[in-house]
Amino acid sequence: MIKAIMNGCGGRMGKMILSVADTDPEINIVAGVDRVNVQNMSLPVFGEISHCNVPADVVIDFSLPEATDALLDYCVEKKLPLVLCTTGLSDAQLDKVEKAAETIPVLRSANMSIGINLIMNVLKETAGKLAAAGFDIEVVEKHHNKKKDAPSGTAIALAETMLSVLPEDYSTVCDRSERNEARPAHEIGISAVRGGTIPGDHDVIFAGEDEVITFSHRAYSRAIFAKGAIAAAKFLAGKAPGLYSMSDVLS
Repeated sequence: MIKAIMNGCGGRMGKMILSVADTDPEINIVAGVDRVNVQNMSLPVFGEISHCNVPADVVIDFSLPEATDALLDYCVEKKLPLVLCTTGLSDAQLDKVEKAAETIPVLRSANMSIGINLIMNVLKETAGKLAAAGFDIEVVEKHHNKKKDAPSGTAIALAETMLSVLPEDYSTVCDRSERNEARPAHEIGISAVRGGTIPGDHDVIFAGEDEVITFSHRAYSRAIFAKGAIAAAKFLAGKAPGLYSMSDVLS
């Protein structure tokens, strides 16, 4: 059985992962890390990752960017594989993730759902063809009113997936409020909606002459992200150092 540490165990996703893991005979969450919301948990919980002394095979992280640097240092020191699900990382932190992956296996994904990652594979096949046919590209994402980063990491990942197959003059734009001009052809617009308890909705819209094609994903429960994170943890345990993605889990 794989032993995992849950970094961010007191958050919504952390609690969901603990719940889903309880029903999975192949993984056991042996310790948690969180500064708040950790009452009545049936596992040892530490306020700082550096204080955790429980042996484990992998760390699952759903926390905040300000905790990422210490987390990376800990995993490198302990030679622990890391499933990194926190979004909103800075460029310097992303560089540190790549550096850590030279020593340990790191699986980083902005979205752990199987559906989103399959849509990314479809976009690699279709975005270039639709753009060449004159379709404008927009990404619209919706999340609950507690989400701090905007646009979502998933929206950015969807855009970056398409940019990887589009001509170099394509770019993304998140704010058009200062403009007074027609939409440039070679851009991907990203719009963020925040409200209520929406777990996560993403639409990739290709708007052409007299027709629109939309790839949509609706998350009705955070359980889909928890199941993906657990699948990633089981995949990553024992792997060689390197930077992995959910595509590796699904292949």
